[in-house]
Amino acid sequence: MRIVVLLSAGRHPATGEPCPVPAELQAIALARQIAGAGGAVEGLHAGGRDEAVLDALGHGIDGLTLVAAGAADDPLGALVAALEGRMPDLILAGRRGRGGADGGLLPYRLARALGWPIVADAIGAGIAGGEMTVTQALPRGGRRAATVRGAAVITVHPAAPAALPYVHRARLAGRVSEVAGPAALPAALPEGAEIRPYRARPKLIGDVGGGGSAEARLQAVSETRDAGGRVMLRPAPDEAAAAILDFVARFRPRKA
Repeated sequence: MRIVVLLSAGRHPATGEPCPVPAELQAIALARQIAGAGGAVEGLHAGGRDEAVLDALGHGIDGLTLVAAGAADDPLGALVAALEGRMPDLILAGRRGRGGADGGLLPYRLARALGWPIVADAIGAGIAGGEMTVTQALPRGGRRAATVRGAAVITVHPAAPAALPYVHRARLAGRVSEVAGPAALPAALPEGAEIRPYRARPKLIGDVGGGGSAEARLQAVSETRDAGGRVMLRPAPDEAAAAILDFVARFRPRKA
């Protein structure tokens, strides 16, 4: 059995230094368990030589393939090009990278491009009778068994068993192959898109302005009326300001 593990250029969340992604190292350990003694586990990365990726050689992979791709390129095309002609039996990946703008969608996009099924959040796997049973992690500590027949993409949950011990000699002696990527790769972000820092959206009571469930909106309207308030749905700015001033004036303390 031949298994490919997707690797990314991880960065330490505190220092920003090159650092392997823990879930990807756990994916290598799980791939090693599935492949067995006679199987092969290889790493695949779209990009150049990065210390975080090269360090994975010391955690149990038999070799590493680097596909040429720029930092601003969409890695999907490079990965598909590298896999064409020699498809593995399985592809494993971490749940999410840790290098910056990682959304965790690449394994899903790759599975769609290959026409393969995907099993998310694996914490264990075993093969019996030609079928593989994958144990998935669910919210609140739940577990679920999924049966996989044939090739598939599997993402590994952080609750999976720990990574294999690091062996520096294997890191130095690891086989690294660099191959050319497609002639033209699309940008990782579509034209006109931009990346902005996350800003938490303030929570509104039932989101009376149009969102939320009908029960939540009804509860918000009832509570407002019970308190002697006035329900206003998307009022004009001047109308809203006048209503606020009127409400404040009603509760202004009177002079003795």
